[in-house]
Amino acid sequence: MRAQAEVSFYPLKTAKLSGPVEEFCRVLRSHNLHVETGSMSTRVAGESKELFDALRESFEALARRHEIVIDCKVSNACPDSAGGRCADIEEVN
Repeated sequence: MRAQAEVSFYPLKTAKLSGPVEEFCRVLRSHNLHVETGSMSTRVAGESKELFDALRESFEALARRHEIVIDCKVSNACPDSAGGRCADIEEVN
């Protein structure tokens, strides 16, 4: 099933945010997902299994070394990055 997430990653108690944020995005990209970074959040689209696996892996990898917060919204009914739909939805009139 296709899904898309809007994810905000916050490393806490660290002077330099860019290292942990870049690692977080690198883990997401390693799972064959489409990743678009923004100034306050990242959009991630792909198969739901890979998306949830990537979120779990990134949380576990980064939580070993940092105190972190991940805020995430996941949808199967949102436009994906290619302008289509994440899921096949039948329009009802």
